[in-house]
Amino acid sequence: MTDNQNLLAEQRRALILDEVRRRGGVRVNELTRRLSVSDMTIRRDLDALARQGMLAKVHGGAVPVAEPSTHEPGFEAKSALEPSAKDEIARVAAALVAPGTAIALSGGTTTYALARHLLEVPDLTVVTNSVRVADVFHEARPNAGSEARRGAATVVLTGGVRTPSDALVGPVADRAVRSLHFDLLFLGVHGISVEAGLSTPNLAEAETNRCLMRSARRVVVVADHTKWGKVGLSSFADLTEVDTWVTDRGLPGGVRAEVVEQLPGLLVAGEEPM
Repeated sequence: MTDNQNLLAEQRRALILDEVRRRGGVRVNELTRRLSVSDMTIRRDLDALARQGMLAKVHGGAVPVAEPSTHEPGFEAKSALEPSAKDEIARVAAALVAPGTAIALSGGTTTYALARHLLEVPDLTVVTNSVRVADVFHEARPNAGSEARRGAATVVLTGGVRTPSDALVGPVADRAVRSLHFDLLFLGVHGISVEAGLSTPNLAEAETNRCLMRSARRVVVVADHTKWGKVGLSSFADLTEVDTWVTDRGLPGGVRAEVVEQLPGLLVAGEEPM
């Protein structure tokens, strides 16, 4: 097989994955018509993608790899996924924050990366239900007995019941959030799709996220491309309730076009704003 043929196969498989994630499944006969190739070629593509764990083959086609809707990885496990993409997203998101504003950061590894980029933004009030995010700002404070760093953030930690991802959720967190109002919310998500909107495997976290969104003037989702097409047990918002999604360059072009029909802003780290 020539290099050109290899390239064409990679392009084809990327399109197939895009369709599987966007539509929740594809059929072989649909792909042969759309891509103008034989059944045998499509079946080889599906075999290759299945061996890589990118999709699951079913009779006559393929579907996304199934993940239990209640599965919630721990913070350390999630930190190992797409670290460079999360850092790029955090840099872009941090540029949206003006000095002296009140912001909120939900739980999550991308909001944790964002917190580190916000340390030099002066005079922030930061509301968070993330133990890890609060630790970032706490550890940046000067040692006890020294003069407080001028312009250091004021941090409000909500309290609540701790999840495997080190977010604080439940009635205590919800009550604290409802009493506050902030200019900007940065929201990490487990999954995002047109059909299910924003979702999480944790029912209590879903309600806390709803409270955070209601208390914010503007909602910014920070999530890398791997979150697209994932659906957790509980949906807590439609895409139309989001003002901006900050993501990375791994998000396929077809998905981008679909997303911008649903929400006002899509920012892709490393690219010009759409």
